[in-house]
Amino acid sequence: MRTKSALVPKGGTALSNKVTVLVAGSWGTALASVLAANHPEVYLWTRNPEQAAEINESHTNQQYLPGIALPANIIATTDMGAAVEGSKAVIIVAPSSGMRQVAQSLKSYWKEDMLCVHATKGFETESMKRMSTVISEELSVPESKIVVLSGPSHAEEVIRRCPTTVVVASPDDQAAAAAQELFINNDFRVYTNRDLIGVELAGALKNIIALGAGLSDGLGFGDNAKAALLTRGLAEISRVGVEMGANPLTFAGLAGIGDLVVTATSQHSRNWRAGSMLGQGKPLQEVLDSMGMVVEGIRTTQAAYAISAQMNVQMPITDQIYHVLFQGRSPRTAVEALMGRDRKTEMEAISQETWEQWHS
Repeated sequence: MRTKSALVPKGGTALSNKVTVLVAGSWGTALASVLAANHPEVYLWTRNPEQAAEINESHTNQQYLPGIALPANIIATTDMGAAVEGSKAVIIVAPSSGMRQVAQSLKSYWKEDMLCVHATKGFETESMKRMSTVISEELSVPESKIVVLSGPSHAEEVIRRCPTTVVVASPDDQAAAAAQELFINNDFRVYTNRDLIGVELAGALKNIIALGAGLSDGLGFGDNAKAALLTRGLAEISRVGVEMGANPLTFAGLAGIGDLVVTATSQHSRNWRAGSMLGQGKPLQEVLDSMGMVVEGIRTTQAAYAISAQMNVQMPITDQIYHVLFQGRSPRTAVEALMGRDRKTEMEAISQETWEQWHS
């Protein structure tokens, strides 16, 4: 195991060895396990007293990661103050629907010398805001000081210490480097990136394409259709991403194509599984009831559909998935609509700005 030094803020005083993760879902628990390999004290906050007792007494989280033994130095608590006090870093892994509430609760305990990292892939549906914007508003810290962690990383594999590579992004190089140092070890490789917007958008929008890939598989359309969907989906993500201020090259990296491939092709993926069930004809509510966990792609489709209309950016795959989810369109009709679109050259589907940046 690689030895970790204490993070040092701008004031020059070394912080404690304590790290905090907020929300003990599958991804939060998996990241707590990564951190527990590097740091002696990892606090994991949950609202559920029974879950906290299970983690502390049995060192398991059976609801989200069944059959996995958790490191003994993960300490669960329902007291956010106790979880956060004295921590050098707080990692927020709340569902997008609960991010604002969790950030509001954190504000009372937040200290300026703490590192803030979030690992949530989604939008706030009502406002269409990215997660770093929501956190910035609630904690009254500059968005540029927040770090996002993203990339191809199933919790079920991370918790088993399968080799995994992710990216941490922030315009603040010091913050990104601190997050890299916080997480990196022999099983969990971490790259830095300055494109916070691009990494956040890639992580959120790929869930829509993963739903589409599941729909395609549920309909039995095979590998040709799925490969086309992923390729055109990446172009769609890049197109809206550039309009929102992202670097197009980000979508060719871990947070972009890397996360898209893993989410759209694996049965570990909740979004792929939900799409597959929809493709087999199951109603949306039945699909959601059977999942037992948040399917971020559902909410993200709502937000992205509104964003595309607001920004006048074409997102044909998102448009069709929105109509399947919320307007009662059949998956087969949606595919027919995509296949019947007007003829184009391939490069017409890439914005001129994106094309110029790729080839500059």
